[in-house]
Amino acid sequence: SQALSAFDFRPGDRIVTTRTDYPSNQLMYLSLAQRAGVETVRADDLPDGGVDPESVRRLARHARTRLVALSWVPTNSGLVQDARAVGEVCAELDVPYLVDACQTVGQMAIDVSALRCDFLAATGRKFLRGPRGIGFLYVSDRLLDRGAFPLFLDMRGADWTDPDTFRLADGARRFENWEFAYALVVGLGAAARYALAAGEPGHERAWRLAALLRERLDRVPEGRVLDRGRERCAIVTLDVRGRDAAELELRLRERGINTSSADRMSGVLDMDDKRAATVLRFSPHYYNTEDELDAAVAALIELVRQ
Repeated sequence: SQALSAFDFRPGDRIVTTRTDYPSNQLMYLSLAQRAGVETVRADDLPDGGVDPESVRRLARHARTRLVALSWVPTNSGLVQDARAVGEVCAELDVPYLVDACQTVGQMAIDVSALRCDFLAATGRKFLRGPRGIGFLYVSDRLLDRGAFPLFLDMRGADWTDPDTFRLADGARRFENWEFAYALVVGLGAAARYALAAGEPGHERAWRLAALLRERLDRVPEGRVLDRGRERCAIVTLDVRGRDAAELELRLRERGINTSSADRMSGVLDMDDKRAATVLRFSPHYYNTEDELDAAVAALIELVRQ
């Protein structure tokens, strides 16, 4: 929301996004449409899943395009969108580019220079394994040099210099708020250092475990693995015909197996495309073992057969 508020949207302005953008983001776009007359257009997917960068190019060429926004990894799927290719399109067209990396940080290496993004937002509590209630926002020097700042400044982001004037803080600090939960800041820093120490071997192991899990889940009666895309990450989603994923999640938790579930509202367009009402989500990390995968699948098969 801080990033979106940096734009002086006018009626008829356009945001280009994808069919699998995070629901909270889609809701903000819809709110902007209702309040400010901003048009949201969604780029087409590639046949095997994930946004088509050429569709982004066609849509972003529109004279009223103010922003391209993309969720790198959606919440309800193991899909990895080609954020780097979309960044190249945005750089070519000189259109600001926002990347939601909440599901990405902690399971993939992040290089904002390679992405060529202007904003990158992330949370601490996902694969980074930091505390809930804190995240971070990267803002490019390019946008800062253009004078970008959020709509609702406070004393952290600016100084009140005269009755009717203010002076922006240097750098991305202008996007910060005065109140910090400092214990969460310390926890986020510890989680970041831990993730950096695990490094690429940790990322590779998590993805390898996810690939093995997809193979094992093929044995689940009436089960259907829903992850699409040329590249798939350490999120594994399964639809079991006739079963509510939230109920399966609870039954697995009783057996000491942690999963999560998502319903249609977690991704209306994507879930409708897949003809799924609910999905069961597994998120293996580098500390998990193959034995734990086998135990989870065995427990799920037992539940489905009951």
